Amino acid sequence: MDSKDRHLLDLMQRDASLTVGELAEKVHLSTTACWKRIQRLEASGVIRRRVALLDAGKLNVGVTVFVSVRTNQHNAAWFAKFQAAVSAIPEVVEFYRMSGEVDYLLRVVVPDIAGYDGVYKRLIRDVELSDVSSSFAMEELKYTTALPLDYAR
Repeated sequence: MDSKDRHLLDLMQRDASLTVGELAEKVHLSTTACWKRIQRLEASGVIRRRVALLDAGKLNVGVTVFVSVRTNQHNAAWFAKFQAAVSAIPEVVEFYRMSGEVDYLLRVVVPDIAGYDGVYKRLIRDVELSDVSSSFAMEELKYTTALPLDYAR
């Protein structure tokens, strides 16, 4: 990956609506050369997909809840059931297996506390959990989907 690839990725992750022609101009490449780079980055999996970022508040899901889950179940069958249950809940927008005190961390977006209560009830209905702890975000101080590109090789 060279500096033109990194510049191209920086531009694309900040504004995926830029046309290939606009990108090519900004990275000082021909349209064809730029398109080939984009195709290569997509084929290699560096570019996973192109999406629109939506305003959660305007869509009435402006409350963010971080849910820490601990379990005493550490087997493949339980994990498959848990993963399926979490994946079926559209309000869960991020889902991580963690190291340390917490086994799993979920980021949930809902309209209000009652909305989260519904998510919580679906979660505990479908899977046996040892401990669920929820923290409501009071204020979003930084949010970005842009990844740092200084480490890209």
